[in-house]
Amino acid sequence: MAMKVWIDQDLCTGDGLCEEIAPDVFTLLDDGLAYVKEGSKVYSDPGGPEGLVSSGPPAPRSGTIESAEECPGECIFIEID
Repeated sequence: MAMKVWIDQDLCTGDGLCEEIAPDVFTLLDDGLAYVKEGSKVYSDPGGPEGLVSSGPPAPRSGTIESAEECPGECIFIEID
């Protein structure tokens, strides 16, 4: 089962909870907003499907879901195939 995740930077509050919960999937950049990452590649095109990334292993998957649930800006979107 594949998971895709992206962040709507217009809704991001920059609290960093996502990076704290799932550092393998999320990072904060110099602009103070969260972005999805995969390895060393950061999907820094703001928002929407341009920031899609697959999240494979079970640990990041559960952290990704927890990040979306805990996000104060409700800006993390998950699509499961």
